Amino acid sequence: MKTLHKSVWGTLILLFAGCGFAEGPATGIGIPLYPGKPYIHVMFQGRSIRVQRIQDPDYELKGYYAKTARKCPPYCLQPEHAAPGVETVGEIEVLKFMERDLRDGTGILIDARLPSWFHRGTLPGAVNYPFTLFVDKTDTDPEVARLFKQFGAKPRGELGFIRRKLEAWGLVDPGLVDAHWDFNQAKDLLLFCNGPACGQSPRAIRGLVALGYPASKLHYYRGGMQLWELWGLTTVVPSEKP
Repeated sequence: MKTLHKSVWGTLILLFAGCGFAEGPATGIGIPLYPGKPYIHVMFQGRSIRVQRIQDPDYELKGYYAKTARKCPPYCLQPEHAAPGVETVGEIEVLKFMERDLRDGTGILIDARLPSWFHRGTLPGAVNYPFTLFVDKTDTDPEVARLFKQFGAKPRGELGFIRRKLEAWGLVDPGLVDAHWDFNQAKDLLLFCNGPACGQSPRAIRGLVALGYPASKLHYYRGGMQLWELWGLTTVVPSEKP
């Protein structure tokens, strides 16, 4: 009888020990995104994508993003900060941006690479706005105006009477208004490209800042596709080809 009890307790201990690795029988996730978060869901091209870590403990990064020796230029290591006032973020901040800002419609996750790169694979929820759209332009350029409106900015000339009065009374953040645009309702933009040795998203960010987009509404994921894939995080291939 005592032997039976020892056997039963031993089995229970092993079961509970196993639960320490898994997030629970409902998820089957042994390697979570971060403590308490086994995975998230993100909408991408009309589909709900489950974003999680690769669960194979023997997984090793291979292919393009596993290469370390690249010619510089063009593959030169980028500074930690893309532009003054622009926040640099890591993977957890990107995941929280996906779960919060993308869901609420208050942010846009931007793949700033050229379309040929984007269509090889990207982050779930990302949309492609190549860096070339934002460099060597002015904030009165029709294409820039179209993009700014997509991002939620409003032309100063289209502001209503009440909105202009609020601005005159100092009830609107003056740091989010310039000569041509009101960015008070503009979305937060989180930009990325291929990784720490990729200059495409930094160029896009510097271009946006030069065009007047508030640095406080811009975020730079320096790790990009390379570190995202290094950590075995979910990527997607867009269904539409260029």
